[in-house]
Amino acid sequence: MRICILGTAWPYRGGLAAFNERLAKQFQDEGHEVELLTFTVQYPNFLFPGKTQYSDSEAPEGLVTRRVLNSCNPVNWVRVGKAIGRAAPDLLICCYWMAFFAPAYSAISRMAKKNGKTRCIALVHNMIPHEPSLLDKFFAPGFVQSQDGFVALSESVVKDIEGIEQKFSRGAISKPKTYSPHPIYDHYGARMSKEEACKALNLPSEKDYMLFFGLVRAYKGLDLLLEAFGKVKDELPVLQLIIAGEFYEDEEKYRAQIARLGLEGRVVVRNEFIPDGDLRKYFGAADLVVQPYRSATQSGVTQVAFHFEKPMLVTNVGGLAEIVHDHRMGYACEPSAEAIAEDIMDYFRQHRQADYTDYLKKEKNKYSWSRMTSAFLKLC
Repeated sequence: MRICILGTAWPYRGGLAAFNERLAKQFQDEGHEVELLTFTVQYPNFLFPGKTQYSDSEAPEGLVTRRVLNSCNPVNWVRVGKAIGRAAPDLLICCYWMAFFAPAYSAISRMAKKNGKTRCIALVHNMIPHEPSLLDKFFAPGFVQSQDGFVALSESVVKDIEGIEQKFSRGAISKPKTYSPHPIYDHYGARMSKEEACKALNLPSEKDYMLFFGLVRAYKGLDLLLEAFGKVKDELPVLQLIIAGEFYEDEEKYRAQIARLGLEGRVVVRNEFIPDGDLRKYFGAADLVVQPYRSATQSGVTQVAFHFEKPMLVTNVGGLAEIVHDHRMGYACEPSAEAIAEDIMDYFRQHRQADYTDYLKKEKNKYSWSRMTSAFLKLC
C-alpha cells in the first residue's frame, strides 16, 4: 500500500514524533511505501510552553519526511489536501492528540478523500486532552466526522470517540474503530546496568531510585508523588527521587514543596528535555518508574519502561491500568498521596523488583509495532 502519515516528526522533538517515525518504519519493513508529512509551523511560539519545539538530533535514516503543513493557515490546508488527493495514497493517517489541529486535519482529510480512493483513518492518542479547552467542544466533532475510522491507543479513548459520535450524530455510532495498545518504544538502545547508569549520571549507585520522567505538567501529579515521598522518607532512608524532564509550569512551586517536606538532598531535578540517547541512563538508574497522573489516556513513558524492563507505579486513571497490571508488574493505585506512599513502601520494603521484572518480561511481547500496523490495515 501507499501510506501517508500526517503529524509531527523530525525536525520536531518529543514522544509523538518518535511514535510516528517508528510507525512509519514498521510499515516500511512490512513492504509498504510510506511518506511522513509534518509541519512547517506546528504551534505558534506564543502557544508553546517549552524552550524549543525542535530536535537537535540528526534526521532518522531511511524515512521520507516532508514539511508541508502550516497549522495556522487555512489556505495551506486546502493546498495540502489537494496535493494528497492528487497523489492518491491508499491510506492517510492523521495523528491526533489535541483539538488545535482538528480544523487542519479535517480540511485536509475531506479534500484528500475526493479522489474516491484514499481512506482516512485517525491515530488518536487523546480525544479529550488532559487539559481541556473550548477548542475541544467546537473542533473535535468536525474531525471525528471527517475520518473513515479510528485506531485508539486505549479503551478509554475509544469511548471518548463514541461519546462525540453519539452527541453529534443523534445517538448513532457508525465509524469503525479499534483499540491497539501503545507499542513498546524499542529504539532507545540496550539496557544499562544500574552501576553504569548511575556513573553516567554522576549519582551514587548504592541508593534506591524512583524515576518521574517526562514533561512536568499539572495533570501528571508530581505534587502527589512528592507528598507521598514525604510520608515514607523516614522509613526508606536510602530512597531518592529523580525528576527528569522539562518543566512546563513553575518549577519553584515544586522546589518549595520539596523544602517544606524536608526532601532537600533526596530529590534530583534535571529540568531539561532529555535527548533520546540519554533515556537509557535514567531508566537504567531507576528501580521504580512512577507515573502519579491525575488524568491520562495512555503514556509513552510506560512503554519506555517496558523496553528497559522496569517495574512501574501508575495511578488508576484512563488507560494506564490496562497496561500495568496491579501487583504483577507494578502497581495501579488511586491518584492520592496516601495510596502512592503505601505502594512505594510495599515495593521497597518487600523487595518486589525481581518478581515484577520477571512478569514484565513475559508481558512485553504483547506490545509489538506489527500489532499496530495490523490494526490500520484491517480497518482500511
